[in-house]
Amino acid sequence: MIGHNSKNKKFWMRPKVIFAMFVLIMAYGGGIFSSVIAPYDYAEQDLSSVRQGPSMEHFLGTDFVGRDHFSRIIYSLRTNLIITFAAVVTGGVVLGIFLGLMSGYCGGWIDSLVMRIGDIFLAFPGLLLVILIAATIRPRLINWAREIEDTTFIEGLVQWGVIDYVIVFGSLAAFGWVGIARMVRGQVLQIREFEYVVAGKAIGASTPRVLLKHVFPNALPPIIVVLTMGMGSIVGAEVILSWLGIGIQPPTPSLGNMIREAQNISVLQNYPHMLIPPVLVVALLIFAWNLLGDAINDFFNPRSR
Repeated sequence: MIGHNSKNKKFWMRPKVIFAMFVLIMAYGGGIFSSVIAPYDYAEQDLSSVRQGPSMEHFLGTDFVGRDHFSRIIYSLRTNLIITFAAVVTGGVVLGIFLGLMSGYCGGWIDSLVMRIGDIFLAFPGLLLVILIAATIRPRLINWAREIEDTTFIEGLVQWGVIDYVIVFGSLAAFGWVGIARMVRGQVLQIREFEYVVAGKAIGASTPRVLLKHVFPNALPPIIVVLTMGMGSIVGAEVILSWLGIGIQPPTPSLGNMIREAQNISVLQNYPHMLIPPVLVVALLIFAWNLLGDAINDFFNPRSR
């Protein structure tokens, strides 16, 4: 137990882990408490301070309609946090791990079916498939949401951006499960041949018990590594979808929308505060997730110690 605690302590004291956790806690902590931390509402406009540079009143300046840039970045981090974790939970954890476990352990037609469906998804370029899903499903979901609002007491599904959240993380989850499922399947194919798994099946242990008690815990370390490294990709994908105009729609704040609004070269030359901060925030988030994933991989991989 002492050795295990010492190993955990060494992991958390690594410079890569400290830097990555500091960036992620500061960024996503600000997003969670955005309504408290942000000095202005993300939609609040001050037409007397349009395109104003950084000042004491507006820490990172204002945009084309006088909205506080710092406040919009804080609220955009909340948006990114919701999308990223929702996509990982639905696509990586629920679909990817479950289908990978069933495919590797059961084999037979279940394995063939899951892998062939995965092959179909992999036949398309990843980002192109996500764009296709987001672009084609959005109009239908918006129509359904408006019908629900008209026929029930539920309001704000479209206005508050709920549909945009569902479309973006649903599109990312629909593609993101394949890689996790294949990796989990490969791990399970090895683990199911271990003596303790064979012994468990021989004494009549049920399939769910064998999977949850013996197979899944031993496949967990590489799953953690892959999920952590995949977080950076999902962060970038959410930003790209919003930048292309098919992700989170205004007025809901998004880093991708902020970059799209200020991507003109004349804006960069005359108002660099409108483009540089959101780009740096995106770069830091992706770098921090990749750094944390690399540190976790070093921790679990004995050959890298």
